[in-house]
Amino acid sequence: MGEPAQQLGAPAREPRTPSAPVGVLFVCLGNICRSPTAEGVMRALVAEAGMEDRVVLDSAGTGAWHAGSAPDERASAAARSRGIALEGEARKVTPADFERFDLLLAMDSENLRELRRLAPGPEERAKVRLLREFDSASNGAADLDVPDPYYGGDDGFAEVFELVQRACAGLLEEIRSGRLQ
Repeated sequence: MGEPAQQLGAPAREPRTPSAPVGVLFVCLGNICRSPTAEGVMRALVAEAGMEDRVVLDSAGTGAWHAGSAPDERASAAARSRGIALEGEARKVTPADFERFDLLLAMDSENLRELRRLAPGPEERAKVRLLREFDSASNGAADLDVPDPYYGGDDGFAEVFELVQRACAGLLEEIRSGRLQ
């Protein structure tokens, strides 16, 4: 058989080898609330599934205001109360991230637009998606944003955790099934 047909205008992509890990970068604005929560949740799900060798994870922000800072204590408390540890230091997305990662998952439409603007070309832009696209409970929802809890109370961090957990579970299923290319 010949090569599979490509969609008109779609960039050519190298096929993923079964042994190559999937690289996922979670991205929010400052990299202290939503994206470290998503990274922590996904790390726990990947470990529970015994898939650490199949998935590479990190998080970053589109802004550098909090670079070098630990995750927000309220996000850490929400995660800790559910048995998840948030680790790492905030950092800004770099051009190398578009090469290193297969998926750059934005927490909201504002960060999605910024990532697409930062992407060096169409192939890299195709790697940028919203995290909640993987949330089975969001079937056809117009708003797939994970709301920014930074200026709110503890309830916002709990809501973020729940949204992120559902989306990460869906993402893990896509990776496990091999449907994610």
